[in-house]
Amino acid sequence: MATVSPSWNYTLHLPHDPRAPGIARATLRLILAAHELPELTPTAELLAAELLSNSHCHTKGPYALRVRSTEPGRLRVAVWDTDPHIPPTFSNDRTPAPPPDTNAEHGRGIPLLQSCADTWGASVLHNQGTSKGGKLLWAECATGKAD
Repeated sequence: MATVSPSWNYTLHLPHDPRAPGIARATLRLILAAHELPELTPTAELLAAELLSNSHCHTKGPYALRVRSTEPGRLRVAVWDTDPHIPPTFSNDRTPAPPPDTNAEHGRGIPLLQSCADTWGASVLHNQGTSKGGKLLWAECATGKAD
């Protein structure tokens, strides 16, 4: 008999500390193991690594990793930070980012993320009520099978 898998989500709040992205990736691996999704670990970890690294390198404040599953075998990895600026290559129109200059030291992460994710997006969050504002960048991946 098939069981219904309820949706779930976890949020890990991180300080602006060089160890934070590694702690977040380790936490992501534990979450996926606990939910019996080991086949998503390599892709999800790559997506998280890129989003976390960008938040750590390009912002000054705290950030957070959010991992969410709303349907069996599908995962959304998102990172919130306090900077409302969305990188120009991270568009919601699903246009892949152009390849970086071969001599560039940076700029490979978002094209890599876009090539591995099934879908991706971004939202600017406005300071309303208790919201801290900023932005949320996310990417999704799936196992290719439904339970």
